[in-house]
Parts: sequence; C-alpha cells; structure tokens
Amino acid sequence: MAIATNPAAEGRATDGRDVMLDVRDVHKVYEGRERSVEAIRRLDFGVERGQLVCVVGPSGAGKTTLLRIIAGLLQPTSGEVVLAGRKVSGPPPGMAVVFQEYGRSLFPWLSVRKNVELPLKEKGVPKEERRRLVDEAIAAVGLSKFDGAYPWQLSGGMQQRVAIARAVAYEPDVLLMDEPFAAVDAQTRGELEDLILTLWKRLDMTIVFVTHDIDESVYLGQRVVVLSSAPTVVLEDVQIDLPAERDQIATRSSERFAQLRARVYELVQLAKRRNGATEAPTEAAGDGAAA
Repeated sequence: MAIATNPAAEGRATDGRDVMLDVRDVHKVYEGRERSVEAIRRLDFGVERGQLVCVVGPSGAGKTTLLRIIAGLLQPTSGEVVLAGRKVSGPPPGMAVVFQEYGRSLFPWLSVRKNVELPLKEKGVPKEERRRLVDEAIAAVGLSKFDGAYPWQLSGGMQQRVAIARAVAYEPDVLLMDEPFAAVDAQTRGELEDLILTLWKRLDMTIVFVTHDIDESVYLGQRVVVLSSAPTVVLEDVQIDLPAERDQIATRSSERFAQLRARVYELVQLAKRRNGATEAPTEAAGDGAAA
C-alpha cells in the first residue's frame, strides 16, 4: 500500500523559507572530575515547517545528545536551538518526544486511554476536548479496540503505537523520535514506518527522526542528516529525491533507493573512520543525491 508524503524539499532550510527548527552552531562538552569529553563539536542545520528529516550516524555520534538538546532536556555548551523563532531553554510547548524505550515511558497501571490522556491533563485541556483528542489519536494508530487494555497486555509494537498516540494527541508542532522502532521486529517496524508517514501527512507535523537504520532513514526522510563520529559535526545533508508516494516494496526495490542508500552508507562508514570530519567523499549517488 502506497503512503502519500509531502513533496520533497530542496536545500538547507535556513534560506528565508519557513524554518520551524534551527540548530545553530551547537557545541556540547561533558565535564567530569578528571577530564572533559567533547561530544558535539559543531552542529548547524535547519528544518522547514512540515519536513520529515532523519538523522543518522555511527554509534556514539551524539544523536541522542542532539535530540535532548533540541527537546530542551539538555543545555548546549554553546550555540542554540531556535523553535519557531524562539530560543529553546527548556522543554518547549508544541513539542513531543517518542523514545526508543517505549515500555519505560508508559505507566503499566494505566490503561491505553489513560496513558494517552495523561499529558493532556497536565496541559490543562478540558475534559470533552481531551476525550476527542484521545479518541482520534487511538483510532489513528489502530488501537480503538484496545483502549481499555494495559501496556503489559500488549505486544511491543502495540506499546509503541500507544506512545505514538500519546504524542499525537498532544497535537505537537514538532515531533522528535529517538530510534523509536529499534526494539521491534522487521514486519512491525515496516508497519510503524508507514504509520508515521500517514500521520505526518495527515497532521502536517515537523518531524526529526533519529535512527541507526540507514534503509529506514532513506525510506522515511525528505532529507538525511549524516553525523560524523564524536566530536560530532554534520558530515553531509543528503536530499532524498524519491517519489512522494512511498511503498515498502516498490520504493525499497527501486534503483534510486539503492543509490541513495549506498550514499548514506558510504558516509556512515566514512564517519566511523574520522573524528569531527568536515569533508565528504565525492558524490556516489548521482545528481541531486547530496546537498
């Protein structure tokens, strides 16, 4: 089944267009008693309103550190993150996060409905509005028949759907996802990827999706931001010029998908061999593959 996505955007999203999220020269050093560790050297990129941008890099490349800085959960040593024109200094309104460890993010003593509703209560949303938002979010992830179940009664993939429903019900302008499908099986992963594309189109959200899976990044993203090994920089911002309609079989078996996957793979392998690299290899995926 084909999934409709927004038209692919071209170029860096800081050239006067509608920038929702702007990461500006972010630098992060962790200070310890005996030594300091430079986790992020310089990250600088923008995300337009309504874009779906994937972030990949080697293990230890600072992907989760970056996401926590964007979410306002961690302060950068220098630089800043700007959301809709306002500097992020703490968890901002209008942003939701879905983490990899969905089991820990759900309260086992609360039903699916109560788990999804909880952030809305804390937000002060009126009861009738909460009911509508929760109903719509649970239906959107295909769990209407399980709204009274408890997380421990659900499969891993269903639990992650609950976490996604909770984020969607919050009606975020920006959704951050930190390797959300890493712990599920391949079949479930494909279903959840298509679910994200469907929700992204329907709700017109801006999504930053961190993943270690190269195929997933190319399948989902309009752009793939490839990070170097720590201390981290943006190695390359790869434009994904696949057709707007994405399909698990047709898209992944296309020649262009293979070219783009090879390009991102090449960059990730380069990142593993370099620290804080700023140079990228010559283009291997053809015209339009890389910014």
